Amino acid sequence: MPLKPSTWSTRGTRALCAGAAVLLASWCAGPVQGARADDAGGPARSADAPAWSIAPSAGSGSRPARSDGRPYFYAEGAPGAVLKDTLSVTNPGTAPRTVSLRGAGPAGTGKWLTFARRQLTVPPRTRAEVPFTVTVPSGAAPGDRFGEVVARGGGRDARVAVRLRVSGPALAALTVERVRVDAGARRISYDLVNRGTTVLAPKVVVRADGMFGELLDRRARAVPRELAPGRRVSLSEPWDEVPALDSVDVRLTVTAAGGVAERASASAWIVPWPTVVGSAAGGAAVLVGGFVWVRRRRRAEVCGDG
Repeated sequence: MPLKPSTWSTRGTRALCAGAAVLLASWCAGPVQGARADDAGGPARSADAPAWSIAPSAGSGSRPARSDGRPYFYAEGAPGAVLKDTLSVTNPGTAPRTVSLRGAGPAGTGKWLTFARRQLTVPPRTRAEVPFTVTVPSGAAPGDRFGEVVARGGGRDARVAVRLRVSGPALAALTVERVRVDAGARRISYDLVNRGTTVLAPKVVVRADGMFGELLDRRARAVPRELAPGRRVSLSEPWDEVPALDSVDVRLTVTAAGGVAERASASAWIVPWPTVVGSAAGGAAVLVGGFVWVRRRRRAEVCGDG
């Protein structure tokens, strides 16, 4: 007679399977490895959670901050004008975020920016709007300027560019100054100064001649940075094949949009001074030795006659 499975055996098997299923479900629902607390001390979030951000405001409501397509701020006005705009600070996280705001920029343009609030705390999943003004100094020269809105929070910075234009006649002007040859460093150094009211993107041509002809003829190349009005930059051109001994004349021609074409030059003797000094010292030693030898010989002759 075949044996039938007992009731206890069947129920025990089912209970064991159910228990395993519960343990598996609880393990899967447990905390994910690698999860960490939010920077502001809030609940844990995954590493790929969106971070807080700033952008030019697109207006009130629920529209995304960049729906109007503004990747930066633009302000234009005459000297003495006060221009207004609004910054959006978005916190998509699950904890409040405290952010501090400031202006930055070359030639003090960051001081032109004044925020309605220098520091604010943005609640979770919220976008805050912060009005600010750009005050153009009454004595500002016409032309383009650069600035930045800088926000700091949670150990990192976020920036949005501010492009400023002071109304008035546009003038493109530039000077080339302090041209010099550094033979030891194998380079030609010079300064560019934007003396006008517009941003310039200069190109430079470098030529050098020695006693026996041309040494360097470098075609027009773009300067690695734009020059805002009033800005001075120190630049250099590498010159790997500097002659060991020569008299050189260096000429720089700098051009830019708006009819800018400036020239500057410098002359220099390239001398291997360690070799020259060593040779001079050796020659001097020979001369001194010869002089001493002649003096001693004459003394010996005089003493012999006596």
